Amino acid sequence: MTPATTMDVLIGKSTLVFVVSAVALAIATYILGYEPASIWAFVVAIIFSIILYTAAGTICGLFSKTLLEASLSIMPVALVFTGAPWGVLLADDFPIFKVLEYAPSVQLVHLLDIQNIGFTTGDLLKPLLIILTWTVVLTIVSVVLYQRRLKDK
Repeated sequence: MTPATTMDVLIGKSTLVFVVSAVALAIATYILGYEPASIWAFVVAIIFSIILYTAAGTICGLFSKTLLEASLSIMPVALVFTGAPWGVLLADDFPIFKVLEYAPSVQLVHLLDIQNIGFTTGDLLKPLLIILTWTVVLTIVSVVLYQRRLKDK
């Protein structure tokens, strides 16, 4: 029995992951010298992505009883989400892979590929909205599954 709410627990557990991810990405961006077309769109996309992957990890972790199970259950999810940009390359030969065009990692790649000159707000908004949609959906699913898991015990 704890007075902490569902959001207190989920935010508390996710804060360290968020901070470490943000610092690691900031250091990698600095070392590689990457300069995005829009720093604000880049920062928003990274924040959405960190939240999205944290929610996906939470969902996998909720179905696992041990750390080993959690590590193994995240593998297919990580493969699909991080491998989607490679799958899109096969879309010409296998039309089923066209659905991967809407994966958040593919949208992040599109956002990162925007050139510094001659881009429009629409070029930035479409990938951001798709990533935001994924983030909202997976976050809601993780909160609902967490609440159900609490009631099961």
